Amino acid sequence: MRLRSIALTAVTALAVSLGASTASADTRAEAAKSPGDIVSSAPTSFHPLPGQPTNTRAWHVTYRSTTAKGAPNVVSGTVIVPQDGRKGPRPLVTYAVGTVGLGDQCAPSAGFPYGTTLEANLIQLLTLRGWAVAVTDYEGLGTPGEHTYTVGRSAGHAVLDAARAALRLPEAGLSEDAPVGIMGYSQGGQATSWAAELHDSYAPELNLKGTATGGVPADLLKTADYNNGGIGAGLVLMAAAGQDAAYPELGLDRYLNDKGRHFIALMRERCVGIDAAAGLFKKISDVTVRNPLYEADWQRVLRSSDLGRHAPDRPVYLYHGVIDELIPYETGKRLRADWCGKGATVQWKSLPLGEHVLGVITESVPAANWLADRFAGKPATGNCQA
Repeated sequence: MRLRSIALTAVTALAVSLGASTASADTRAEAAKSPGDIVSSAPTSFHPLPGQPTNTRAWHVTYRSTTAKGAPNVVSGTVIVPQDGRKGPRPLVTYAVGTVGLGDQCAPSAGFPYGTTLEANLIQLLTLRGWAVAVTDYEGLGTPGEHTYTVGRSAGHAVLDAARAALRLPEAGLSEDAPVGIMGYSQGGQATSWAAELHDSYAPELNLKGTATGGVPADLLKTADYNNGGIGAGLVLMAAAGQDAAYPELGLDRYLNDKGRHFIALMRERCVGIDAAAGLFKKISDVTVRNPLYEADWQRVLRSSDLGRHAPDRPVYLYHGVIDELIPYETGKRLRADWCGKGATVQWKSLPLGEHVLGVITESVPAANWLADRFAGKPATGNCQA
């Protein structure tokens, strides 16, 4: 991320309110026995910018999901439905945002009512097409516990269960067999790619038509090495905290020096702009007494979030910027090769002038157009042989 983008993100993150993440008293916790079941719901609002009207209805929901270890948990999110008078089945996109931070106030659902969620303008492009959108907050972001940032399996579960929750929310009026698309970039790219790989085993009943995913950190160890001492160094520290949240047996604290403990404590309470700025150009050796990323238990856990081991059972639109300064371009190419080698239908797009932030903006419309073709029943051909 460029320093200018980091500064803008910091200003936006400071404006996010704590108040929107509370669930309603209309609890259905006793009935939430299956992944995707609604635990609670309450009306909220969706604004891409402060006060901007969108002709939508929205609900803050909490829903049953599954941790990376397979245990039940509760995740929050937002369901957004256009009020356009459409009759018949309406497509649903389950959307995974990029990195927002580790503090509960950073959750997408916390910012939607105030117009401060960073990707809300991109989400509005989907609602303007008449599509409903479910946006997960991920595990531990907006709900009790710590955010399991960059833990792929947990994020994939949260994305798929957000779609289930939207389809099961009576007020949303969606058909249970509505066509579903998956979309996300960066952290959201990891989450959506995991959702694509998990669909056939975890949520096969979803009428999934395809996944549009970009800027994917498909290999966390390579991504950490790429950012060590660079402008994305703060994201490495955030990721270490996220892995430790999912796997507390890793014992992150025992690897940290006093400076490292200070930065991790700060990051757990703040949003991405402040976290990224605080971590700028720091090396892992600056904040640790010993690098945990090359310990056997850490390597095993980090490798468990690697992508490319299972072919998505539905078509994928995969894109990555050649000059991405945060997620190595080679990891995107490797993911393409892995999926293609396993027989997946992959439409790969290399972005010659794409750095990280520019990639999500410039590809938002082409990726949505690709999903529109899937919703329209057009066959996906892929370009694995190109």
